[in-house]
Amino acid sequence: MSVERLEDGGAPEQALLDFPLSRRGDVVPQECSWLREKAPVARVRTLTGDPAWLVSSHALARQVLEDERFSLKDTARAGVPRQYALTIPPEVVDNMGNINSAGLRNAVMKALSPRRPGLREALRAKAGELLDAVAAEGGPADLRAGFADPFSAALHCEVLGVPFEDWRRLMSGLDVAFMTAREPFADSALNWYKDVGYFADRFRAQLALPAEERTGLLGTFAGLREADPESAHLTDEMFATVAVSLFGAGAVSTSAFLVLAVLALLQRPELTGYLRAHPERIGGAVEELLRWNLSVGDGLPRIALADVRVGEVLVREGELVLVLLEGANFDPAAFERPEELDLEREDAGAHLAFGAGRHFCPASALARAHAEIALGVLVERLPGLRLAVPAENLVWRTGFIKRLPERLPVAW
Repeated sequence: MSVERLEDGGAPEQALLDFPLSRRGDVVPQECSWLREKAPVARVRTLTGDPAWLVSSHALARQVLEDERFSLKDTARAGVPRQYALTIPPEVVDNMGNINSAGLRNAVMKALSPRRPGLREALRAKAGELLDAVAAEGGPADLRAGFADPFSAALHCEVLGVPFEDWRRLMSGLDVAFMTAREPFADSALNWYKDVGYFADRFRAQLALPAEERTGLLGTFAGLREADPESAHLTDEMFATVAVSLFGAGAVSTSAFLVLAVLALLQRPELTGYLRAHPERIGGAVEELLRWNLSVGDGLPRIALADVRVGEVLVREGELVLVLLEGANFDPAAFERPEELDLEREDAGAHLAFGAGRHFCPASALARAHAEIALGVLVERLPGLRLAVPAENLVWRTGFIKRLPERLPVAW
């Protein structure tokens, strides 16, 4: 790699490096520290061949995420540089943009609250049920397929009001929906249409029920269709698009985090013992594991809406900026001993795992509750849990929005 010389933010002559970095999710890419020290705003070439700015320090990453001149919505606009091909059908993107109902937004935010009566108890019971099934099958077992994926699906099925029995069909759709490719491929759109169709059918099923029998967010949407003037014009497919987006982004993120969090603990057996002995520390442990997590493999994208100086670089209007979370969350300027996974860390809460600013993840509290319950039940039910294969033998998925091992074989 070589550092490029820029004059007043002028265009560089060549790309600094190809992006994304390593797909392995249990080792911080070796380029991170070099980038932070030598080129915290670096010129890169993305999967599509487009140029972008890669921001790798904590302070500059926070600046980009909090500055509304850097837009997330505009990354879906036609003609802008991309980190990978846009594979979501334009009409699905448009449906999301056309939803301006205050009642619908309020319903979504209420559904994403972990304070809903009975939710934690239901999740704790489901976690126990899934781990009992894993234990009954015997080890080695795939903890991703047997626990992380179905438990993440269970949360989102409960929130949305769809049958948990459909979890495999829904999770399998994500394998295609969140592929990262150099060019669009036709069957990606077909996959999205299939999932929108599923949730449109489930929405219509809720509409057919008496008000008192409706469940989940789709049940709330059915009530809005009937009673909220701002929502009455929304089509079945528009409501379904919201549900598809919430399930997809939520389930893939919570499952990937949980898999990598468990892997990090299994590689440090003393930490699982610590959590078993100190269950009151589970919340702080989740915060540190969020800082440590490497599941976001392609950076957080933003399009500059104006010329903005970031560090020593002038980012021009229309350029793509990628926030490198593994750079920011392992920055020694923000975290003491960042290379150490410390479950008693006091500065872990400064991590950017949920983003920052206007687009701070609205489901962050729900995601934390999901992780706390999952890890708490896991260390309690399977105290001898260990990785059943050498870590270097795990197979890491390529061409996907998350860093993710195909399987997580464990024994106990």
